[in-house]
Amino acid sequence: MNEIRIPVGSWATAAVDWLTTNLSGLFRAVARVLDWLFDLAEVAFTTPPAWVIVILLAGLALLVKGWRLGLATVVGLALILGMNQWDNAMATVALVLVASAIAVLLAVPLGIWAARSSTVSAVLRPVLDFMQTMPAFVYLLPAVILFRVGVVPGIVATIIFAMAPGVRFTELGIRQVDREVVEAGHAFGATPGRILRQVQLPLALPTIMAGVNQLIMLSLSMVVIAGMVGAPGLGQPVVQALQSVNIGLGVEAGLAVVILAMYLDRVTAALGDRAPVSRALKVRAADD
Repeated sequence: MNEIRIPVGSWATAAVDWLTTNLSGLFRAVARVLDWLFDLAEVAFTTPPAWVIVILLAGLALLVKGWRLGLATVVGLALILGMNQWDNAMATVALVLVASAIAVLLAVPLGIWAARSSTVSAVLRPVLDFMQTMPAFVYLLPAVILFRVGVVPGIVATIIFAMAPGVRFTELGIRQVDREVVEAGHAFGATPGRILRQVQLPLALPTIMAGVNQLIMLSLSMVVIAGMVGAPGLGQPVVQALQSVNIGLGVEAGLAVVILAMYLDRVTAALGDRAPVSRALKVRAADD
């Protein structure tokens, strides 16, 4: 009896081959743009002396959260510098910021669209499930074929892997806006675009920022995987430590990733808490 097999893998290979043959110019253009954005961000973080970056990042932490986070930022970044992982850490920050910025620019409009259309939401839901649950290594295979080895496939895989929470939280935040508030805007003659800008987005901002927070965390989790395809940053020493069974190097690079993750998590969470809606809710809870 012949074994029945659905050739999904063959279809995927054929699709990637078709893209490589027919859209190679587009992928080269995308690769040049992503390379330029990464180089710009990396230069911004690696050219100034380390103490300048420490002051800037600690000042941001102090501004959005307070002196405790500012002091913890100084200690954490000093530890990264002392472990001789500064350049790798700044390359990682550049990669994460570029990938996260592009993912946010894609995710927020998609989330708004899904919130305004049940059909779009129903179509996007399985796509987002696929993006969020597919092993990250699988994204690297077509990315390497389409963009070659280097930072670009790492950025592309990071964008795809991290985008889903941004879409979901944006849709959730807008759908949770009180219908009576939206209807009041319509009653006063506001256009749908104005209601979105002045009512729905401000009220949904805390939820959207929670999605951005998760998006950034997922982007940072891709650092090691991106290092496997030649992307610069803390992923490379982790891969080197794995290949040479160098526990010390692996712990140092891993600790640097943890420090960056904690900093980005606290800062983005604090930015969400500083939204006017979040402040109003805290004042109301305190009054109750």
